[in-house]
Amino acid sequence: METSHSGDELARMLATLANPHRMRVIAALASGRNYVSALARELGISRPLLQLHLARLEAAGLVTATFELSADGKAMKFYDTVPFTVTLTPQSIALAARTLTLEDGEKTS
Repeated sequence: METSHSGDELARMLATLANPHRMRVIAALASGRNYVSALARELGISRPLLQLHLARLEAAGLVTATFELSADGKAMKFYDTVPFTVTLTPQSIALAARTLTLEDGEKTS
């Protein structure tokens, strides 16, 4: 299913995905949801660094988080990808560019 994104959404998504760590997080979550500690071990990065990247991915609308209680009553935060499709063509970029917010807060169109 093809969806179009506003210029601001597309710019935010692409800027977020431009980081190699965030691309690795999305790749790891593509096989299914996971909790922070297990994901940090899988990716070989610290939990604080992973949480920073997950926060950016969540703000861009690329992942979602839910809390669940483990059998021993410990709160665990699980992350999963949000289904998304981004098709980049000169035409799709031209369409998105019409809705970009300029630095002064005005829209381009």
